[in-house]
Amino acid sequence: MAPSDELTPHGKCLAILPDFGSLSMSKSVLAALSDYNCGYDLIALSSILSVLNTSAIFKDLPLNLKSPDGDFMTLLNIMNEILLVKQSVQPHQFNLKRVCNQKGLTNIQHIIGQALRRYNSLEKSFNLSAEYRQSAQYKSGNWQPVARSLLAGYPENIFVSMKELYEKTHQFCRCTDTNDIAILDLQSTLIRDKTQAPVPFVLARDIRFSTAVRSAAVISFLGEINPDWIESPMQRVLQVNVSEENHLKNNNLFSNALNKFSLSTTMKLDQQTISLQGHSGQVLNAELHLRQQMVTELQFQLTNNCVPNTAAYDNMERNLEMIMKMPYIFNPMKWRWEAEKQVKITISSNTNRKTCDITVEGRDSDNQKVKQEFDSFLSWLRNCAVIRHPNAGVTPRLLRPQMRKDCLDIEERISHVTDSKRTKVDLHYGIRGPKATRETRMEVVSWIAVCKFSCKVEGGFVRDWIVGNDTARPADLIQNPEAWVTEEIRNNVKIACIHKDVVPTDLDCHLPSHKYFDIDRFQDELHKFNIKCKVYRDNWRYVILLDEDAPTGPFTMDLIEPHVALTHDRIDLDVSNLSLEKDYTHELGMRVNITESPYLIELEDIVNNIKKKHFRVLRPKDSYVDERIEKMIHRGWTQLGEAFSVIPAPHIKHHAILVPLPRSSTLYDEILQDMSEICGITIKSIEEIKNSLLEDTYEAMKKMIAKGCPGFNPNERKLFHGTFGDGIKGITNDGFDDRHFSAIGNYG
Repeated sequence: MAPSDELTPHGKCLAILPDFGSLSMSKSVLAALSDYNCGYDLIALSSILSVLNTSAIFKDLPLNLKSPDGDFMTLLNIMNEILLVKQSVQPHQFNLKRVCNQKGLTNIQHIIGQALRRYNSLEKSFNLSAEYRQSAQYKSGNWQPVARSLLAGYPENIFVSMKELYEKTHQFCRCTDTNDIAILDLQSTLIRDKTQAPVPFVLARDIRFSTAVRSAAVISFLGEINPDWIESPMQRVLQVNVSEENHLKNNNLFSNALNKFSLSTTMKLDQQTISLQGHSGQVLNAELHLRQQMVTELQFQLTNNCVPNTAAYDNMERNLEMIMKMPYIFNPMKWRWEAEKQVKITISSNTNRKTCDITVEGRDSDNQKVKQEFDSFLSWLRNCAVIRHPNAGVTPRLLRPQMRKDCLDIEERISHVTDSKRTKVDLHYGIRGPKATRETRMEVVSWIAVCKFSCKVEGGFVRDWIVGNDTARPADLIQNPEAWVTEEIRNNVKIACIHKDVVPTDLDCHLPSHKYFDIDRFQDELHKFNIKCKVYRDNWRYVILLDEDAPTGPFTMDLIEPHVALTHDRIDLDVSNLSLEKDYTHELGMRVNITESPYLIELEDIVNNIKKKHFRVLRPKDSYVDERIEKMIHRGWTQLGEAFSVIPAPHIKHHAILVPLPRSSTLYDEILQDMSEICGITIKSIEEIKNSLLEDTYEAMKKMIAKGCPGFNPNERKLFHGTFGDGIKGITNDGFDDRHFSAIGNYG
């Protein structure tokens, strides 16, 4: 035999051991025999592990046998309980069935029987071993030496909670590769309630992949370990931003860490990179220490940056005051950041300044992203006339009987999205059945969002498919669906977009306001149906690209954060105002209430318009609205009448409000053109008045006047009226004062 083929001393020791089924377990037993004085423990533990290929054994175990140290010690407790009885009586007196019944182990009696036979075989082998006969009798009963022995055999199976790394709470990553993500087996004794922090470090025997989990392995047969027990070498690299690097250097935090860990760990910080090298346990301790030191606090307020003494400023002040009274709308955002990045957000109502004080605790790189999300929210808030209540809109209802009888197909499609009792077979049929289409696949994705995650589906999909039963494809790309997708940069964020000629184009969803939306769990649900997706994150939404490579064709999905959804108070087209909710299996709702005076647009009106491909424009025209109108006309729709402005009724405290008219709107240009005929006029701003009481009164008077006019035409005219500051305020709140009527004026 060539020298290079000779066994090492360690290999020779392994060679004389009995067969333990795997090299890893043999190494663990050898370490227990040679180094940690717990040979008996590992032999007993290996006996039961060798007959287990599922963790279901832990499900019904008595609590007194479950160890806080995890599954390994729990299994050892079982073996010790049985062996203690077995070794205390004569062989012919030992009755396994009776012992298992007394110990509450009847359900796993067959497993224990196999483990005992394996133990007896190993016991005989070690009794014949001159080298290990004595060390095989050493019994520790302590988890630390057992864990160290297992670490010798499974050094690559050490996982750290990503919560410790300031990442997602209930995920783990392999210590040697943070991209290797895993979750704990739900049967493990180390599983904790979701409200509790997970165990920081675990050692696993098994690493398996499940079809039910998209990208993470499932680790089972676990034990909680202390990083100080890990002796293998390790190298770790952390990326930091400039502020984090300066924070560590300027506050002597890195130099203090050097003094604390330099004896066992080589540490460097340069060019926004931290490198750590040394014994695994000390490297991990040093890393966790540095991550803790990088946590800083960022404080700011939701501020009004509009020009003072303008309608825009007053509107923003009013909106901030409303937000101050309901800081709970940010709860899903707070839950998301804490669950995914361990960032704590505190929102306090500042009654003096009528706004919110924000405190963010996390790494600076994360704190700045949180700040960007709030800045994005403020930009939405500035353009919002009336903050919507989380449950605003029109609750879904049935169509009236006269129309409903002709809309049974609509109700069937509604149920495909909202019926939480749909079976898996039915859902799979919509995904891969012989009649599966892009639209039925969109229905299933919508069903997951609505029925599994309490989202609301709104907008174009409800209009085009659910009600309109309409589909279309780009004429020149019918055979090339991959070309329907483009990536665009919007507000410095790359997102996926679908060709405008694809109908229905996408799914619009509002995320729930009462619970945390877990994007990873959502992707796992999609994975169960073999639906592939790509996630883009914006400051106010998720954009998901689905079915990019599917033959039926891709589509996108917008998942809008609930606090941002509250600022979406305007609706561009009447036919885009419909919504679907969980378990309203035949009903349609409205996102914005346009059923009240003076608009009086009922659900049946919208459905009828969709069927006829008619639409009404409900906000002042600008470049955005013009683009929407052009797209609808291109698809064969017809606009009804002129655009008019729908502004939701303000809060009861503010019965009258002024809403800035955007300079980009067509109405602004029209007024500017008309006013230019008056010499010496300079327009500084134009605001719309929203006063529900006056609107109702005006509409009632107009109807009364119309009754006495030929053709019921009240001869309504739009006029300019000049007045001063107090007059503007009076007209806004109370309308025109009849006492100032002029008999010689053109219109009084």
